[in-house]
Amino acid sequence: MSEEPGTITHGEQGDLFLGIGGERFVLASDEVRNLLFTGRVTPVTDARRVRRDDGSEAVEVAIVGHAAINRAGRAVLFHTTAGHFIIPLVSLQRVARGEAVSAPLFPLVPDWEAPP
Repeated sequence: MSEEPGTITHGEQGDLFLGIGGERFVLASDEVRNLLFTGRVTPVTDARRVRRDDGSEAVEVAIVGHAAINRAGRAVLFHTTAGHFIIPLVSLQRVARGEAVSAPLFPLVPDWEAPP
């Protein structure tokens, strides 16, 4: 799991990209709307191009985590295979609307891993 901070950036079609420790995850634009307007838990995906045996290319999409608004409604939690992160809801909204190019993701360190 990554303990270094990540970033969230705005994509061309309204997708949000999570850059975490050299990996790039996607929160699709439809899922961003579901998250922000209905508060539903949404999947975080990883899309990779793969070359098939017959020489053609395909895009494999895998769900690698999820995003959810916290109980207080002031932050968004990202749980991915690269770690657990948090961002203030207002920062995510600004990136989703295109008002900000990017925003930092802050790592969540479980209580049992926190230094004394």
